[in-house]
Amino acid sequence: MATETVIKVRDVAMGFGSRTLFKDVSFDVARGEVFVILGGSGCGKSTLLKLMVGLYQPTAGTIELLGIDGINPDRGERLRLLRSLGVMWQSGALFGSMTLLENVMLPLEAHTALPRPAREQVARVKLGLVGLSDAADRLPAEISGGMAKRAGIARAMALDPPLLFLDEPSAGLDPITSAGLDKLIKDLAHDLGTTFVVVTHELQSILAIGDRCIMLDKQAQGMIAEGDPRRLRDEATHPTVRAFFRREAEPA
Repeated sequence: MATETVIKVRDVAMGFGSRTLFKDVSFDVARGEVFVILGGSGCGKSTLLKLMVGLYQPTAGTIELLGIDGINPDRGERLRLLRSLGVMWQSGALFGSMTLLENVMLPLEAHTALPRPAREQVARVKLGLVGLSDAADRLPAEISGGMAKRAGIARAMALDPPLLFLDEPSAGLDPITSAGLDKLIKDLAHDLGTTFVVVTHELQSILAIGDRCIMLDKQAQGMIAEGDPRRLRDEATHPTVRAFFRREAEPA
């Protein structure tokens, strides 16, 4: 059965000044996948995510999201893209002076003409999907780190985007909270058909949620692996890939 491709990345390169971060990065993401970008610190995982959501411009290559040029869209296409993707940053990036409900309502205020009661109802539904119905009126300072990340996911889902980008969702969480967040991501992908692009270096999360992945490497300045993370764990021959998935020190 044919699978619809919703993200196409071709020959993408990125650098800062004279420094090349990565080059020749190419991959596809299918609708409904949980696609993981992994690798060690400093390899460019979060930078690649920022390229995909339009915050940075690559030094070479093309990026297509939902059939739209993600690098140089015209104004109408850019607005369509903004409504079609949601992003959760590593800290949750919630506004501290607003309740969780008010945070989740922000995209609805910016991109819809819904009256406030309807915006509030939608926001409560999204908070319910991530298990935060009882915390809607709390401030970010009054909740745990795991709850903040779930609230960030709820806000990212406010407009029902087909694409969700999560930057280090498990970073800084205890194992139990991290496992709960992993389950939430898998449930949302399965139940809603949402496509997730997740940046992480947390091995347990990668194996728990990832349908496919790519691995970036700082020394190689690009991709060194692509595929099912469980197969890479069991079958990889590249020493860096094998060391990563088996939690081994690389040979000197």
